[in-house]
Amino acid sequence: MTGEPVKAGVDNCPSWAPFFGYAGAASCIILANWGSAWGTWKAGLGVCNMGVNYSKGVIKNIVPIVMAGVLGIYGLIVSVIISQAVNAPSNNGKTQYSVYNGWSHLAAGLCCGLSCLVAGGTIGVIGDCGVRNFGLKASGGKRFWDGEGSELDSAQDLKNVEEANKLYVGLLIMLIFAEALALYGLIVALILSQSTYYCEV
Repeated sequence: MTGEPVKAGVDNCPSWAPFFGYAGAASCIILANWGSAWGTWKAGLGVCNMGVNYSKGVIKNIVPIVMAGVLGIYGLIVSVIISQAVNAPSNNGKTQYSVYNGWSHLAAGLCCGLSCLVAGGTIGVIGDCGVRNFGLKASGGKRFWDGEGSELDSAQDLKNVEEANKLYVGLLIMLIFAEALALYGLIVALILSQSTYYCEV
């Protein structure tokens, strides 16, 4: 008893192969936006808290929120690239999109999405703690509405701000390296998304 011969492309490009490609695109944008929202939430709480102690530093310390928002853009870029690479079936109903492409695009989506997720959490925690301590250091532990020394450019106030700026430099360095985690995932995802194999119909 002999089986039927396998036709070229039938096993490599089944009808369910595009599922993995679209799953990669969806997981990428969902996880990246999750990380972006997480980082914005945590860092935003820190900025609002810091504004109570040192309102002059709110605009200066909004950097963690901006860096967290960029993570969603990374996910958007990779998701668009993956979704455009998923081919529609041909006129005769056969799928040109291969299983190889599906796994490659799923790996790319998870690589970028999970990298942005962990980077967002890192940026949020660092931003929350960093900006709170920056405000405490710059204000010298006083509230901005306290009449004693709140608006006076005394020598102690200038020293407090100078010491807080040193903390701010360290905060920026930590945020840059946290953002680099997402950038690494973006680079690898772009490389993975270029590995393609399509069946000839």
